[in-house]
Amino acid sequence: MTTWQVQTAKQRFSEVLRAAEAGEPQFITKHGTAVAVIVNIDEYRRTHDAKPSLASFLLTASAAVGLDDDLELPPRQVDPERSADLFEPTA
Repeated sequence: MTTWQVQTAKQRFSEVLRAAEAGEPQFITKHGTAVAVIVNIDEYRRTHDAKPSLASFLLTASAAVGLDDDLELPPRQVDPERSADLFEPTA
């Protein structure tokens, strides 16, 4: 990780780009505070590409692991009803 002040980054922009292309994020600071980062385009695309919706992910995932309409699930066990004294005064 390399940190550059804005003015230095402007003067040495080609060097900043070469380092980012090599896969090393380049942080730009202004008055000592990080304000930007320059990263390799592949890293940017990996983190910012459109993600599928949950529904399409689940549909795709179920097909990928071989789930189909013949899936048999065991019967659900039903717990006996429980009573709850919600308004019982405390002593």
